[in-house]
Amino acid sequence: MRKIGIIGAMEEEVNILKEHMKDTEVSTIATMGFCEGTLEGKPVVVVRSGIGKVNAAICTQILADKYHVDAVINTGVAGSLRNEIDIADIVLSTDALQHDMDATGFGYEIGVIPRMESSVFSAEEEFLTKAKKVCSEVIPEVGVHTGRIVSGDQFISDNGKKEWLLKNFNGYCTEMEGAAIAQAAYLNHIPFLIIRAISDKADHSAEMAYSEFEEIAITNTVKLLTGLVAIL
Repeated sequence: MRKIGIIGAMEEEVNILKEHMKDTEVSTIATMGFCEGTLEGKPVVVVRSGIGKVNAAICTQILADKYHVDAVINTGVAGSLRNEIDIADIVLSTDALQHDMDATGFGYEIGVIPRMESSVFSAEEEFLTKAKKVCSEVIPEVGVHTGRIVSGDQFISDNGKKEWLLKNFNGYCTEMEGAAIAQAAYLNHIPFLIIRAISDKADHSAEMAYSEFEEIAITNTVKLLTGLVAIL
């Protein structure tokens, strides 16, 4: 039976997951509270990474080194990069990359990590297929999209930056952790999936929309995640 590491960026989303867990034990490492137990009868470790790529990568490495997880799922919210992806919709990662990786001064294309075999990290196909199935069952009223997630240490709330991300990376949504988790999982040979509920449109309205729709976005993600863990 797989042990699954579940990473959330914010306390709100992680706390809801912990309420569904049984037989829990919490350890604090690098100021992060790792809650080990069962969810839907499956062994899991749920943790809040904190916001940003560094926190996310450190968190993933601890899950690999100390908890020996067999897979990583990252939950959270994101900004839409496409008109057809609305607030409260779900995006499931086909792959992920870091949009703020810039070694163009050394002759690399934007987003390419120097001296790595890949800078685009592909999600686990089995997880993606099963997540789509669960979405149709537990949140059928919500739009579900599969595509590239782009990450950077920036909250995107500018139309120009949004258009730049879409043009250069063909992303579906943007956030601040997923690609770092994907890279750490890739380096440790651990399958992953990123699940993002859309909380804003990553444009000039982002700050207002984020606070208004965060709660429903997290609620939908938790429904999906508990259903997914049950069938993995």
